[in-house]
Amino acid sequence: QVQLVESGGGYVQAGDSLRLSCAVSTRTFDSMAMGWFRQSLGTEREFVAVINQNGERTLYADSVKGRFTISRDNANNMLYLQMNSLKPEDSAFYYCAADRRNPVRGSIHATSYDYWGQGTVVTVSS
Repeated sequence: QVQLVESGGGYVQAGDSLRLSCAVSTRTFDSMAMGWFRQSLGTEREFVAVINQNGERTLYADSVKGRFTISRDNANNMLYLQMNSLKPEDSAFYYCAADRRNPVRGSIHATSYDYWGQGTVVTVSS
C-alpha cells in the first residue's frame, strides 16, 4: 500500500511563497509519475503539475506556469511544489498523487492516479 502525506500549507498574503511537500511511503517511488492537484469548495479537482518518474519531464497548468515548480527527490521519496507569487485564486486544498500507469510521461488527468494524499490547505489573502 502506498501512503502519501502532504505538508507545508498555510495562510499567506498575495505575492508570498509556499513550499508544499509530499512524503511517499513505498519502495517503488522512482517507478511512478507524481502529480499535484487542487480543489476549492464547490469545484472539481484541478490539475496543477506533474513530474515523471525520473524528474526529466514536467507539465504545468496554464494558471500556474511560471510561478510554480514541481520537483522530486527519489532518494528520499519526496515530492515538492514550490509556489511563488501566490494569488487569492490559488487558495485550495492541495493534493499529491501517484501514477503507476504513466511513469514516463505522467498524466494531467486525476483518473490516471492510483494513490492520493489527504491534502493540505493553502489560503492566500488579498
